[in-house]
Amino acid sequence: MNINASIIDQRLESVADTIRQQAAEELRINDPGKLKSLAFVYFCVKTILDLDDSNAFDCLMEGGGDFGVDAMHISEEHDGEFTVSLFQAKYKNDLQGNANFPENGINALINAIRFLFDPGAKLEHINQRLLTKVEEARSLIRDGYIPQVRALACNNGLKWNTSSQEAINRTEFGDQVTWEHVNHERLIKILQASRPVKDTLQLSGKAVVEDMNFSRVLVGRISVAEIAALIERHGERLLERNIRRYLGLQGNRVNEGIRDTLNSDERNNFYFYNNGITLTCDKFSYNALQNSDHPVQVENLQIINGGQTCMTIFKTLQDSELLQQNHQAYLLLRLYQLPSDNDDLVQKITYATNSQNPVDLKDLRANDHLQQRLEMDIKQLGFNYRRKRSDTSARSTTDITSGVAAEAVLAVWRQKPHQAKFFTREHFGKLYDAIFTERLNGAQVVIAVQLYRIAENRRKRPNPNDPACVRYASCFIAMQMGRRLLHEMNLQIEQINHRNFQDANQLIEQNGEAYFNDSVQDVTKALQELYGTQEISLQQLSATFRRGDLIEKLQQMEIH
Repeated sequence: MNINASIIDQRLESVADTIRQQAAEELRINDPGKLKSLAFVYFCVKTILDLDDSNAFDCLMEGGGDFGVDAMHISEEHDGEFTVSLFQAKYKNDLQGNANFPENGINALINAIRFLFDPGAKLEHINQRLLTKVEEARSLIRDGYIPQVRALACNNGLKWNTSSQEAINRTEFGDQVTWEHVNHERLIKILQASRPVKDTLQLSGKAVVEDMNFSRVLVGRISVAEIAALIERHGERLLERNIRRYLGLQGNRVNEGIRDTLNSDERNNFYFYNNGITLTCDKFSYNALQNSDHPVQVENLQIINGGQTCMTIFKTLQDSELLQQNHQAYLLLRLYQLPSDNDDLVQKITYATNSQNPVDLKDLRANDHLQQRLEMDIKQLGFNYRRKRSDTSARSTTDITSGVAAEAVLAVWRQKPHQAKFFTREHFGKLYDAIFTERLNGAQVVIAVQLYRIAENRRKRPNPNDPACVRYASCFIAMQMGRRLLHEMNLQIEQINHRNFQDANQLIEQNGEAYFNDSVQDVTKALQELYGTQEISLQQLSATFRRGDLIEKLQQMEIH
């Protein structure tokens, strides 16, 4: 028995318990064997993409008509591109961990990629859950965005065999598709990410060390080969959650530039072309009597800026010939020894050095005074505001994550439903000040979330007679529901507070379903005004709600 495979198998028992009810309600899966397989897919998606519980489950597909795709995730568009992650999972109860990922699984992924991303290809016998995702991706493609596909083959065994690799090579998908193997070994590495790293950094040339405000700073030069070896030794433990969002070599301009430089005659100028990396540690020590080329001993090392650079270097230099050629390629290293009891300083440095990468800002904003105030305010209303990321699942309806709060407030009260759904990368970046204003209170957050959840739950589990727009328009529907609630209470949003919170909550419990149905009618009417009597395809629906074409029409509708 493989010990890591056994650890993952044990973990799946609790995962299955977590998703059991949702699996039965949304996917109609009750069989214990199928539930365990689903739990493995869910665990892979949640761990690799670093998603919360709800978003991870939303990626899962039903058993039939799934084109061999067990899970699908679509990122936001960025620089004219968007990333689609396709998961195919094969789980074996035999825990020896010595079986290759099956060839039929690779062939299924190949066929899925061929058909799903061709807007002109007709899709037959495809389940509605997958179709919704596919048409969303096709809508982006029709709007000119280029898909970058991650094909993730997941199992509790070995990588695919040579025959499967030959099938991949024959596809000629080029740089648009990257293939990754995920198994128990990789999952365990990610789960071990919190263990502190103790190692020695071999610097090149001279270094500058200075004491500053009870902290120490070292600025020096390190070879790319040393960085590749460091990632090889510690991987996810160095990069915390950042490695799970690694953007890959293909389709990312910055990462492609790093790879191309290391592959060219310009490799010796890499130091001048790259911004370098920033690391923190609890303690570093070196021989001050040595003039240069210091080995620096570090404790609890973390890369807080430059994780993409480090991972791209590691991926590129796995070619031994390239590793040898790059012995004179270096990059700038900034190492900060910070007081172990000053988490706030670490947060601020991390925020400042990563502010160009909004995908990480949710965690970095966790200690913002507005987030702390909302946590206290919401707690007094009987709810739990989770401003910090947690390993435990948000199982109770009284648990509200900061990500859900941001999406709900932006849709319901700020009336920007398209930004709420499709600009989540910016919720804690450029849109943060618009969402989390000084006047936003706990009552407003909880009420927005209550309305948003009604619309989201129906999106995930639509009634048989619901129009197709329900699967795409949840944030638009939630916006209209908020307008109906305020109309019934004869209040403006600024007047919602702890004093009238119970009244608002009671109205939602009593009339939430009616608010939803009436708001669906609003959206249907707005679509008719926009498109007339012509038939609206799912691709058109997806594009319409992504662009926010209906917002003004909905805002002008009189609420009764």
